[in-house]
Amino acid sequence: MNEQKIAKAYAKSLIELADEQKLDIADELVIFNDMIRQSNDLETLMFLDVFTIEEKKNVVCEVIERLNLSPLLKHFVEYLMDEKRIGIFPMIFKEVIVIDDHKKGFLRGVIEGSETEVSEDVKSKLVAHLEGKLGTQTKLEYEQNKNISAGFRVTVGDLQLDASVDNQLTKLKETIITAKR
Repeated sequence: MNEQKIAKAYAKSLIELADEQKLDIADELVIFNDMIRQSNDLETLMFLDVFTIEEKKNVVCEVIERLNLSPLLKHFVEYLMDEKRIGIFPMIFKEVIVIDDHKKGFLRGVIEGSETEVSEDVKSKLVAHLEGKLGTQTKLEYEQNKNISAGFRVTVGDLQLDASVDNQLTKLKETIITAKR
């Protein structure tokens, strides 16, 4: 079974357990994930095989307790460490957020482009287009992507709209190669 399917299964199970306990596990995961991203030491501890599982669990459990997060999250992270599956935590996190957003009635997505930021006009037009196409409220964040020469790539869930110059050139190249055959 591939890691994406495993991550999705873990995410669904975690959400079901959290719902039974009336916890907002998505918010807790956001807090915990932000802490990981802010601390290179914590990220190294969790994801590299430099430390023993016990050392990892001791530190991570202390962090979770200091952040005042639920025992469910603590036990879940411990379980991932015991099963040597902590490496898929980022995928599980993303899956939980997608499922939670869907439950709350909206989809979250990313606009990627070569510029440092996107204008609000372009962003609002993209949101309106996606909401019309998907029939649900959409929230988009912008990320600069140095691999895009010009234009934008929008990803919302499984849907990707690629209006980048790079994509257009690739399609043109494929058309020319196919026409020559």
